[in-house]
Amino acid sequence: MSGTVTVENLKRTVIRLFKIAGILSVGYSPAATAQTQSPPPARIKATLFENVRIFDGRSTTLSTPTHVLVKGNIIECISAEPISVEANTDVRIIAAGGRVLMPGLIDAHWHAFMAATPQLVLMTAEPSYLTLLAARQAKATLMRGFTTIRDLGGPVFGLKRAIDEGVMIGPRIYPSGAFISQTSGHGDFRFLFELPRKPGGPLSYTEAQGISAIADSRDEVRLRVREQLRLGASQIKLMAGGGVSSPPHNPIESTQYTEAELRAAVEAAENWGTYVTVHAYHPRSIQMAIHAGVKVIEHGHLADEETVRLMAEKGVWWSLQPLTYDTHMSAHMPAASRQRAVQVFEGTDNAYRLAKKYNVRTAFGADILGDAEAAGRQGAALVVLARWYTPAEVLRMATADNGELMALSGFINPYPGKLGVVEERALADLLLVENNPLENLDLVADPDRNFLIIMKDGKIYKNTLPK
Repeated sequence: MSGTVTVENLKRTVIRLFKIAGILSVGYSPAATAQTQSPPPARIKATLFENVRIFDGRSTTLSTPTHVLVKGNIIECISAEPISVEANTDVRIIAAGGRVLMPGLIDAHWHAFMAATPQLVLMTAEPSYLTLLAARQAKATLMRGFTTIRDLGGPVFGLKRAIDEGVMIGPRIYPSGAFISQTSGHGDFRFLFELPRKPGGPLSYTEAQGISAIADSRDEVRLRVREQLRLGASQIKLMAGGGVSSPPHNPIESTQYTEAELRAAVEAAENWGTYVTVHAYHPRSIQMAIHAGVKVIEHGHLADEETVRLMAEKGVWWSLQPLTYDTHMSAHMPAASRQRAVQVFEGTDNAYRLAKKYNVRTAFGADILGDAEAAGRQGAALVVLARWYTPAEVLRMATADNGELMALSGFINPYPGKLGVVEERALADLLLVENNPLENLDLVADPDRNFLIIMKDGKIYKNTLPK
């Protein structure tokens, strides 16, 4: 497939997308499009959960029987006493029967566009087809109880808008847009025929689709960061080292970008009130990123004690995944990637041990790529954390702690408000669970059975509570 993007190609792509949406056949207008879309769940003015035991996102125990009133998209009132509502108020009353109410789960390292779609398909299929696949996976993500995701690479701006406007169903998305990579870096997925890059020449296919952005030099990095901010990124993702899924020319031990280039990205992001997170595994690349002002490290499984101590001293977040050989090795993984994966898996236990020893702020993210079956086990990935943490610590990481990480996007936060907690005035992203996940964390691995109600932004998207 040609990497050249022409006006005519773009026009044909837009026309295909319009045909899929039904816009061309009816003429574009808000009324016409509304007739062709599946309506979002109707928003009741208020929802009253009666007789719930609350995991609030932070505590190690459940509350006593409690009542929770949601008005609009906000938790209005939490009370041990019955909550009265006005007789003329449109209120949905949910008799929870002592079940557990907890915050919606947050995945801090997800790829909405790429989690379930194989890499070869991503690099060759029509953009409209890929968007439809991503939309289907977004709904599945919400139905697994993940009401918010931090998307760390991929063209998800349109998907986010469609979800926010109620056109599609899915989680809140904190988008990074294209991940920024140096030439030959972890994000350089160009075909060989697209090299060498010619000054002023056309973008490669993956760049044109918004999957990656190649930048070499401080000025180019600064430009690419600003482009993603212009498109709506809430944080910026750079590749600072090699990775498991990298092409063969990209060793996992490599250090990518200079400190000056990383600092250029940090300055551009900070001017927009937000931050830079980097993909890195090895101590040298992690330390360089921290010295450049990066706020979050993705992965870092091969970090040594000196590096983790530096993370703690600088208050850097560690977005660390529970990657283990027995739960994450894929039969579809190329041989070179399998070799790198084994290195990472062997470092996982030590990484969590050091994170706990130095009390580093640790986030949960599943980071699943190109595997629909694995994407369906997103909750099971969270359960793996029980090897190092108590159920309460695991759930706090995936709710209140990850909610604080989302807030690092500052004044460009796409969802201002408190996420990941069951508190008055917090955003109403809630799960009603059949049993107690503080006693049995395995419940989150089977959301179809155990998450009876899934509410996001005050709207109920699933309700299988027995009548």
